[in-house]
Amino acid sequence: MKVMETAEKYIYTGYAALGDENRDIRYELIDGVIYFMSPGASQAHQTTSRELFLQLAIYLKGKPCEVFHPPFDVCLNAKGDEDSSTVQPDIIVVCDKSKLDGKRCNGAPDLIIEILSPSNKKYDLFIKFRAYLKAGVREYWVVDPDEKTVQTYILKGGKYMADAYSEESAVPVHVLPGLEIDMQKVFQF
Repeated sequence: MKVMETAEKYIYTGYAALGDENRDIRYELIDGVIYFMSPGASQAHQTTSRELFLQLAIYLKGKPCEVFHPPFDVCLNAKGDEDSSTVQPDIIVVCDKSKLDGKRCNGAPDLIIEILSPSNKKYDLFIKFRAYLKAGVREYWVVDPDEKTVQTYILKGGKYMADAYSEESAVPVHVLPGLEIDMQKVFQF
């Protein structure tokens, strides 16, 4: 993960302008700092993302929550154009439709899923972890397709409570009671 070295702190409008200048490069913004996203994703990453999205989309059909995948901006601090933390998680679920303005999510989604790649492990496990906790993301998953594991973090009392699951697991989605994600299908590649 590469950081844009600058003394200037960015907000959403500056972040969005970067994307307008070069559509081939993806960026994220955390606490005013621009991070360059890795180009492309592995086949395992894509297969994992597709199956997770599919299981969530099927469950949510006809329900009030919605599932999204990139490119879709999430302004974590609900400040819209003035937000200093804007990310594009691999998968998000939003149940409060007032956070959706037709082009992005303004505020913490109910669920964020990040799928690890060798180039983004530290970024997802540390920098994004802290940003999601600070923003109040109720449930955060880190999925590792290489190790075929899932680490879940449930927000309780201002802290994340962690659980770990393997490829044989059915992982409960706490923000969507009754849904369990079949990890054998997710990691079937």
